[in-house]
Amino acid sequence: MENLGRGVVAVHQGEGKVFVSWRMLGTDPVNIAFNLYRKTGSKKPVKLNPQPLTQSTNFQDSKVDISQPNAYYVKPVLNGKEQEVSAAFTLPAQAPVQQYLAIPLKTPPGYTPNDASIGDLDGDGEYEIILHQTGRSLDTPANGFTDEPIFQAYKLNGTLLWEINLGKNIREGAHYTQFIVIDMDGDGHAEFSCKTADGTKDGKGKIIGDANADWREQNGKILKGPEYFTVFSGLTGAALATANYIPARGDLGGWGGVGGNGGNDNTGNRVDRFVAGAAYLDGKLPSVLMCRGYYGRSVIAAWDYRNKQLTSRWIFDSQNRENPYSGMGNHGLSIADVDQDGKDEIIYGSMVVDDNGHGLFTTGLRHGDALHVTDLDPNRPGLEVFGIHENETNTSGPGAALYDARTGEILWRGHEGKDVGRGVAADIDPNNPGAEMWFSGSQGLLNLKGAKIGGNPPSTNFVIWWDGDLARELLDGNHIDKYQAGRMFTAEGCTSNNGSKSTPALSADILGDWREEVIFRTTDNQELRIFTTTIPTEHRMPTLMHDPQYRMAIAWQNVAYNQPPHPGFYLGNGTKNIKRPAISVAPGRTK
Repeated sequence: MENLGRGVVAVHQGEGKVFVSWRMLGTDPVNIAFNLYRKTGSKKPVKLNPQPLTQSTNFQDSKVDISQPNAYYVKPVLNGKEQEVSAAFTLPAQAPVQQYLAIPLKTPPGYTPNDASIGDLDGDGEYEIILHQTGRSLDTPANGFTDEPIFQAYKLNGTLLWEINLGKNIREGAHYTQFIVIDMDGDGHAEFSCKTADGTKDGKGKIIGDANADWREQNGKILKGPEYFTVFSGLTGAALATANYIPARGDLGGWGGVGGNGGNDNTGNRVDRFVAGAAYLDGKLPSVLMCRGYYGRSVIAAWDYRNKQLTSRWIFDSQNRENPYSGMGNHGLSIADVDQDGKDEIIYGSMVVDDNGHGLFTTGLRHGDALHVTDLDPNRPGLEVFGIHENETNTSGPGAALYDARTGEILWRGHEGKDVGRGVAADIDPNNPGAEMWFSGSQGLLNLKGAKIGGNPPSTNFVIWWDGDLARELLDGNHIDKYQAGRMFTAEGCTSNNGSKSTPALSADILGDWREEVIFRTTDNQELRIFTTTIPTEHRMPTLMHDPQYRMAIAWQNVAYNQPPHPGFYLGNGTKNIKRPAISVAPGRTK
């Protein structure tokens, strides 16, 4: 996994108070402690804690001289001895009272910052941001021409590393333009990968394919011409390797009809439904998954980039409607080691594909719009899958269901014959053991048996670990709420993405301790802001980014109908001892 630094972050809270937090790593021994230092201006550094810190990885500093720059850094302590010093985070003199890092953007005229991802592009142990800039976009059923999809990479200080333009032969829209940022070859530098076409311009200005080709039809759709899959350097944006996209379009009518039930679609709607992800299919290095189709035929193509070579690992293809895996896909996917063999499986809605590319099982629950995979029930072994489903044309199907991630056993089903558009499963209620479920039409908060235990949460969207306890909070639009306690935080001057979906650019454990940050664009589209919590917590655990399932979730979060990430273990009220995965880190600096 990534060789991360300590991710120190400091926030000026006003009246000379500063909140500081930093990472515990997945490779740290459980008995690690920390000393926190502050260096004010030209003065000698001051250790802020009289005894090594063992209970948490955050600290509230008071009586800080804000008239001068203040640099904060930590030194791990093992067996009473200080270890290597971390990189410092510097609050400038007269630092404003704000709980975000501002990243100025070079947004192209007419474009809007949309979904983002993160990766260590330069191997320094700090994340960079890869941002999808969108102009005019269209859904797959719609006719019309779109603007060219643009991607940009930024360091956290606002430095623009590169820009990639996918060109006129890639249509812009939530179902078309999936991208994955992950270190595919384990060299400590993340790669950027996506579907490309004739005219794609890489970060060095090099054109992929035929620069003059225009495969757009009169209605703006692109149903002919070559399709490629390209891996780009995360550091420079240069195209490293390109192959023909798998699968090709084939029979346009072979990808399903309305709702995946009956009829054929030859208009370019179902054929151009894409999702993507990354998975540790060999238990060692991530492979990138490029997926096409979910209403009818579904194909998952696993790609490896090793030793500067791009190769196809395997292809899963449900082929036709007689295949029980057809019509079981989703507007997203999740990645998890469901059988605990050290290798990841692909949870593609109502079906699970094994690490070797063979179908593990299908539940028959059919297509849906939202998916949540984690240990939802700490009293059951293994992971559970909660999903919602479009079953208005199949009255025997549930609108929401919970199943065992390893076996496919249906644990609960409800809202029969209903088309449910939104749904979440997470632990938000401290009075109920384990996670809760809620969805459009649930008429309240349900326990995992389907019994109503409380009123409806105010949103059915993202969830986030934000305050000091282990339950999750509700993230929706530009604000965070706590169930039954009201509004906790609003990102003033910022807005969410993707219309009524109201999702952030990204939410992930990017900086500081194990709690999650959230990235929003400003309303003028000229800045990204990374908001971090300033609420103390007594809980200490390794960064969620060193949990393989959570890290893969951050890679797929931008895909199609964005969903919140979950770790591969139960994290909620009552969590005590977390089972830490055995990981090693890629080369790179550790400060």
